[in-house]
Amino acid sequence: MTLIKSLPLYFLLGAGSLLFGQNGAPAGAPAPAAPTAAPRPRPRMVMPVPANPNLPSLFLIGDSTVRNGFDDGQNKGPAGQWGWGHTIPALFDLTKINVVNRAVGGLSSRTYLTGGHWERTLALIKAGDFVVMQFGTNDSGKINDNFRARASLPGVGDDQQEIDNLLTKKHETVHSYGWYLRKFIADTRAKGATPIVCSLVPRKQWDAAGKIRRQPDYAAWTREVAEQEKVGFINLNEIAAAKYDALGHDRVMTLFPQATPDEHTHTNLAGAQVLAECVVAGLKLLDPDPLAPYFSEPAVGIAPADPSTLAAPEAPAPQAGPAS
Repeated sequence: MTLIKSLPLYFLLGAGSLLFGQNGAPAGAPAPAAPTAAPRPRPRMVMPVPANPNLPSLFLIGDSTVRNGFDDGQNKGPAGQWGWGHTIPALFDLTKINVVNRAVGGLSSRTYLTGGHWERTLALIKAGDFVVMQFGTNDSGKINDNFRARASLPGVGDDQQEIDNLLTKKHETVHSYGWYLRKFIADTRAKGATPIVCSLVPRKQWDAAGKIRRQPDYAAWTREVAEQEKVGFINLNEIAAAKYDALGHDRVMTLFPQATPDEHTHTNLAGAQVLAECVVAGLKLLDPDPLAPYFSEPAVGIAPADPSTLAAPEAPAPQAGPAS
């Protein structure tokens, strides 16, 4: 007993662990459960800003076909999903102009505005800048639900619909697809910058004749707004679809991620490069092309798109979208 009293306290505690288990519990007692690791918070998406504020900037706004997720290919390298906004900087001389990809995946023209993304982008825009906008992929669907609530009203009119948004829990006035484009155009012009509208990318889907399916509604509505507002129009839907038709089915398949279920909307890195070249080909049809002085050497060799691509097909009469 005298020996035990003379031993240091830390030695006695250590001995207790050996005699009774790691935590001083009797031998054979169940070990306490390991603490559950807290779920790792999703990294915050950091949106780019102009690298050199002294240069003019080309801002890109749109959805995941322009900037996919965190713009990292989901860590799958070239085989992942990439938007054309990731590859188009290589087609500009970045010593003369910034290319700032502010597109956000999953958004429509409506939710890019209501989510505050346009307000934050607009704060960066200055006189002499350029804004290329591409929406439409996510503008159809449900106007009001508790999942996405992102659809705009079809068409380009001034009609609107009042809703109590089930997702945001806020009252909202929903406008037409064309109204949102006109809003972006007007705000861009008010900053002394140049707006350019771009129709949505085509999906990897073929019709009965073996041609890539076009989206005549949103392509035509985009063209109609461009004509109304007298701004540049890139009919990317038709330019890219014609490119896909020329490449053929097997080659087009290699421009999209090889996935199950089949990925028909988002391109891989090679596909994003093709789309970026299509955007430049469309820019070269503009008269004048305001971005021509900023092209890089690789872009100089890209031929202008066929002028017939400017004639988007007539859109069907808009049908009222579902309210919920």
